[in-house]
Amino acid sequence: MTNQHYGQFCGLARAAEIVGQRWTLLILRDLSVGPRRYSELVSGLPGIPTNTLASRLKELEDEGIVERMAPSGAERSVVYALTPRGEELGPALDALSRWGAGGMRAPREGEIVTTASITAALKVAAGDGVVQADWDTAYEVHVADVIAHVIMRDGVILAGPGPIENPDLVITAGPQIRDVMAGELDATTAVATGAVQLEGDPALFERFAETLRVPFSVNVPALG
Repeated sequence: MTNQHYGQFCGLARAAEIVGQRWTLLILRDLSVGPRRYSELVSGLPGIPTNTLASRLKELEDEGIVERMAPSGAERSVVYALTPRGEELGPALDALSRWGAGGMRAPREGEIVTTASITAALKVAAGDGVVQADWDTAYEVHVADVIAHVIMRDGVILAGPGPIENPDLVITAGPQIRDVMAGELDATTAVATGAVQLEGDPALFERFAETLRVPFSVNVPALG
């Protein structure tokens, strides 16, 4: 790694040397959503210099956190994915996301949302992923130009990038979806004020809001 060593035989110091560089945590966030081609990482991390991305990926590979996967079938592009050691960072990334989002409200000028940032926020909000066994509900979530989905089925809840076939409810929202998930804006008011628009069974939005509500509003994962 190119980070300067801290000169301490300490797990936190070693972790900071590996993941503490600019852009590294966001690369790991994007790969935690799923394997990515190099071009997908570039488009999902607007502003990152391509030489920096290449350098960070090489460093993460050297540390055994990221691996390159050979294309299969008609696919010609190599994809990058987290290794099992890289996946161990998941709880730490989630905790940092919660902590960082605690001080967020409206986006600052120039800030955007990305597919990975929305999906990661939904995954953090889903928590341990346990819901009632008889639920069978699919949600499609639109924030700005980004689409993600949430599935509550067979006792588990899963969040992923992109649209989903035949969603039971399509939720279109702006930054105020953060307030809904924080419990600071109730589902009924969110719809009545236009902060959220729904297509499908509106009764399902209350379930969405309750299930993805983070217990402590100061730590809610903001979408963006």
